[in-house]
Amino acid sequence: MANEKNLKPVQSEKEARELGKKGGIASGKARKERKALKEELLLLLSEGDTQKKISLSLIKEAMNGNTKAFEVIRDTIGEKPKESIKIENPEASKILTSINKQLSDKRE
Repeated sequence: MANEKNLKPVQSEKEARELGKKGGIASGKARKERKALKEELLLLLSEGDTQKKISLSLIKEAMNGNTKAFEVIRDTIGEKPKESIKIENPEASKILTSINKQLSDKRE
């Protein structure tokens, strides 16, 4: 949550529109940069034996005790364990369903 003490009130509808426009432009620029980075990475991964080298490096790290490398390997090959919680309170169940949906949307 935002710290409401740090928020500045909008003075007018025009100012709100201008600030929204600035935010939209910055958001578009950031999206373009992320897309360019993704395309660059995909291009580099498709060249030569880059993927093989990365995979071998991950395996080596996991064998040396790096649990994060192990988790990446496990998740990538589809062996990630399912996490489930049983909730008997219907209201809490709705909230948890909403949170799980938000988390799954962020992962995609």
